[in-house]
Amino acid sequence: MSVVQHKRRRGDPTQNNLLGYFFIAPAMILYLVFNIWPIVRGLLMAFTDYRFVYPETRWEFNGLDNFARLFTDSRVVDTLLISLRYTVIVVPVTVAVALLVAVLISRVERGAAFYRWVVYLPTILPIAVSFLTFQELYGSKFGFINSVLRNWGIENPPNWLGDVSTALPAIGFAHVWIIFGFPTLLFLIGIYNIGVTLYEAASIDGANAWQQFRLITLPLLKPTLAMVLILTIPGILTVTDPMLILTNGGPQDSTRTLGLYTYQVAFQRGDLRLGYASAISLTISLVTTAMVAVIFWWSREKD
Repeated sequence: MSVVQHKRRRGDPTQNNLLGYFFIAPAMILYLVFNIWPIVRGLLMAFTDYRFVYPETRWEFNGLDNFARLFTDSRVVDTLLISLRYTVIVVPVTVAVALLVAVLISRVERGAAFYRWVVYLPTILPIAVSFLTFQELYGSKFGFINSVLRNWGIENPPNWLGDVSTALPAIGFAHVWIIFGFPTLLFLIGIYNIGVTLYEAASIDGANAWQQFRLITLPLLKPTLAMVLILTIPGILTVTDPMLILTNGGPQDSTRTLGLYTYQVAFQRGDLRLGYASAISLTISLVTTAMVAVIFWWSREKD
């Protein structure tokens, strides 16, 4: 058999590669346009005095002026502290609830698939719909929660989203309900991979349920816990949607996070300083990258 006939039978690799590139080209173009280009554009804008209202300032290079202003902007410090408080509220509660629910579902012998579906359902709902539902639940006069509290004899229930002391925790509770389903599934996968033999051996040695959880489940779930933290912390630290939907940063700026402040600088306040907002976003990205690196290092460290 000649070489030409052999190539015809097997197909020309060059033609196959070109055909493959042709099929993936639309997806690659969309990815470059809607993912890579916005990142590159944001990096470039962070070093410019880009103001949307004034076209003459667009792409006017100003070096590190945006970053110098960032470290002297008291609003950045205040909103960063609020973001850290929100992260401290949401992340530990989400991890604890997800781990507890995962352990409970893992002990179910029949109907576990149904419970997994129920747990994951809030995650696939539109974010706006979920938070608007909680806005109705938190209503001070006709909300379901306050109606129940009045029926229990509490005459003046809290104004959940209108009071400085309760607004941030109330938003955090709603956020936990929306996102805890995905970490629950990750913890379930980790628990299922542990195997039954370790628990059976521990049970024979006299270990109770709490000891099995503390000495077997938790140590072996360390990589899964690290993955949950890596996937959760950056999104919570830069959170914008809940505050934008429920309170718009109020009352008295008590829920104005750094992500919301960046959005307001870019699209709502003054001359729409997209360059300064890009500098804030770049700084947040560097901080979250450092946090993810620390978590990754912790997950690789041997106990």
